[in-house]
Amino acid sequence: MEIIHDEEDTRFYIILEGGEAELTYTITDQGQMDFDHTYVPEQHRGQGIADKLVKGGLEHAKVCKCQIVPSCPVVEAYVKRHKEYDDIVCWE
Repeated sequence: MEIIHDEEDTRFYIILEGGEAELTYTITDQGQMDFDHTYVPEQHRGQGIADKLVKGGLEHAKVCKCQIVPSCPVVEAYVKRHKEYDDIVCWE
């Protein structure tokens, strides 16, 4: 399952049969990636796809040495479960 990063559209997405799953973000005035929305088509939910998208976004932020803001509840729950991302999370 390939995660595609579309920097122009500020999102990470996975092409699925019958649609796309996506994690969207905005860049804050401080240059942080504010992960604000996660969507997985209903027929693909419960398969860990949202977690894959979030992990892909967080790994990208780590490589780019970018702080993230977990505005999306899915992202917030993920980083609370995965303490290895504590160093890049900015709690507003």
